[in-house]
Amino acid sequence: MRFIALLPTAAALFLLLAPVALAADSSQEPLSGEGLYGAADDKVVTNFFFVVIFVVPIFVLTMSLIMIRLEKRKDARKAAAKRIKSEWGDAGW
Repeated sequence: MRFIALLPTAAALFLLLAPVALAADSSQEPLSGEGLYGAADDKVVTNFFFVVIFVVPIFVLTMSLIMIRLEKRKDARKAAAKRIKSEWGDAGW
């Protein structure tokens, strides 16, 4: 409900700030394809994406292993709660 209430405000803000964002800055140098790292030649791009190809599967594997460990802990906690509940149920309380 809050999202719907904030939608007109956000739209008005974007419309007011769009001319500032799109304004050309005359002191800016023409685009030369050089970023913070330097010139983006083929070797730089290739090495960057080799790193991406290496890091993404490692990240996915790590997160999957963490998730498996957390699922096992959750299942153990549920089993312990069920066992305690059955023990208390048998005691006649």
